[in-house]
Amino acid sequence: MNDWPEAWSDDNRGDRRYGRGSAGAQAEGARVMRQVRRGGAPVPPAPGQAPPHGVPRQPSYVDGRGYDEPAGYDSGYNTGQVYGGGGHGGGPGGPRPAPNWGRRIKVTAVTAATVLLVTTVGTYFWADSKLNRDVDLSTVIDRPEAGEGTNYLIVGSDSREGMSDEEKKKLHTGSAEGKRTDSMMILHTGDNGPTLISLPRDSNVTIPEFKGSESGRTRAAMGANKLNAAYSIDGPTLLVRTVEFNTGLHIDHYVEIGFAGFANIVDAVGGVEMDIPQDIKDTKSGANFEKGKQTLNGEEALAFVRTRYALAGSDLDRTKNQQKFLSALANQVATPGTVLNPFRLYPTMGAGLDSLVVDKDMGLWDLASMFWAMKGVSGGDGTSMNMPIAGNAANGNLQWDMTKVKTLVEQLKNDEKVTVTAK
Repeated sequence: MNDWPEAWSDDNRGDRRYGRGSAGAQAEGARVMRQVRRGGAPVPPAPGQAPPHGVPRQPSYVDGRGYDEPAGYDSGYNTGQVYGGGGHGGGPGGPRPAPNWGRRIKVTAVTAATVLLVTTVGTYFWADSKLNRDVDLSTVIDRPEAGEGTNYLIVGSDSREGMSDEEKKKLHTGSAEGKRTDSMMILHTGDNGPTLISLPRDSNVTIPEFKGSESGRTRAAMGANKLNAAYSIDGPTLLVRTVEFNTGLHIDHYVEIGFAGFANIVDAVGGVEMDIPQDIKDTKSGANFEKGKQTLNGEEALAFVRTRYALAGSDLDRTKNQQKFLSALANQVATPGTVLNPFRLYPTMGAGLDSLVVDKDMGLWDLASMFWAMKGVSGGDGTSMNMPIAGNAANGNLQWDMTKVKTLVEQLKNDEKVTVTAK
């Protein structure tokens, strides 16, 4: 008979060991518990003697550790290291695992790309929603066939819409009702570099038969008129109709900006550096400049492009200054200092898009292409010129040199390099 209670017999326990931590990575439920021996194995009785009875012997203590364990065994309690041994790199007794830099770099790159994509898409839809697509070129009648490349009609109007009396006084705009065209340019883009052509507002043209944009009634043609009269009579669509009728060139897109919007864009980009060709003082536009390089703010820039009475060539010299300034402005907008700086880019886009009026088919990419082409003109990759002028008509308006105009238009239609020259 066994001295041990049945539940504590060595036979029942087998070789399982319980209750002691170890440095192994094996789960507790799967590890073998150390066996506690109580006084060694029982001594078998002598022949003819009854088995001994009584209280089982108490455990013996060896080496002061409390249990008779093999020499050199360390349960891990001496170092406080119970679960997870140093051999597996997870505890203080072993080295930490090396960081997975490849995975970290990958996660960072994916996160950055996602943020950039979301920001770009969000900016695109925000900007696209701000475009004022108020001009419907599909209502223009008897249009010439489209040629190669793209033709933009860029118009600067004297619109004072939304301006306070203080702003009108500051910008020297006056308080005239309605709006007229202060400047008109055709920008052609294609495979042979951009070409920017100013159309003097005093150009002698025929305003052709047209259908009123509001009345819907057809009006007869009107000869010997200034070009800017077309806009005053029936707005952008009649101006496009008049330009197409007198040149034979198809206009693909229309872009218009008013006084206030122009000044706001210049201020948003931090001003535009210009090389003023001569001393200019014009009380009507507010211009007061000395010859030389200087940075113009919005108010000064507007005065500069509107000046005509202080210039010897009057309207022709003014159109040259307008070309120079708009090219310099486009160049400033396209610099990394503007494009890569959100504190400058978003105010510039906001100021520009809020004040632009474009045709219904104009997209952001078309607008970006236009600015990029104008930058190319200022960088010497394109051509800037006035519409060729032969002299003055009988009514004092500027008469186009129609022989040169015909050649110029044919070169633009075929997207050829422009060879026509003009003052």
